[in-house]
Amino acid sequence: MYHAVARSPADGVYGLSVSPGAFRTQMEILARRGFTPLTTAALGESWRTGRPLPRRPVLITFDDGYEGVHRHALPVLAEHGFAATVFVTTGWLRGVFDEGGALDAMLDWGQVRELAATGVEIGGHSHTHPQLDQLDDVTLRAETVRCREIVSTELGAAPVSFAYPYGYSTRRVRQSVRAAGFAQSLAVGNALARRRQGPYALERVTVRRGTGAAEFARLVEGRAVARTFAVDRALTKGFAVVRGVRRVRHGPGGSGPAAGPG
Repeated sequence: MYHAVARSPADGVYGLSVSPGAFRTQMEILARRGFTPLTTAALGESWRTGRPLPRRPVLITFDDGYEGVHRHALPVLAEHGFAATVFVTTGWLRGVFDEGGALDAMLDWGQVRELAATGVEIGGHSHTHPQLDQLDDVTLRAETVRCREIVSTELGAAPVSFAYPYGYSTRRVRQSVRAAGFAQSLAVGNALARRRQGPYALERVTVRRGTGAAEFARLVEGRAVARTFAVDRALTKGFAVVRGVRRVRHGPGGSGPAAGPG
């Protein structure tokens, strides 16, 4: 799971960004080790139909829709012939649907169409990037449906994959995403994706500014993932309890601890 790819990212996304040089090195590691990137849609289709996965499959995903994905990541992906999925927050992208709130320079719809034309899958990431589990049912549906409708209008094809903002989801959120028409969805979890997680709760591993080449190689090989993210996973579980209590006490949309982009 990537976010921004930038030389000098904004403070709000700095820790979850990677430099263009680091991204190139990481893609070279995948190539040397014989990994075969595929889109989230292709993974879901394979698991639904029983079609065999390619050798050493891996998902390369980008959340939010930062401009550096087009400027810096796309050329490297093209060099290697790598598939990827970009999950866009439609209300953050530059253009007529921009509602503000973006943390750094975002893609515009022309760039999104160029990404799609190269084979990059464009998925949904909500409209305004809220904590979906804190929304009432009407607002939750609006966030997922509006996102899907905008992507469909701009690209001429409906997106089939979704990623939860901040990685937060509950059964109610997952049901809403499914009802909106998405066939699979990704969380965070900082664990390897397994079929037993189900198509609407697939987990990913976060790549950060401080993820070095050796650590990246260990993570993609599935080594030391649990140890590397032990603190993150404990905090996530604790915050899940806090969010649940907050929603009961204050109702949907109550304020809570600030969270980074996801």
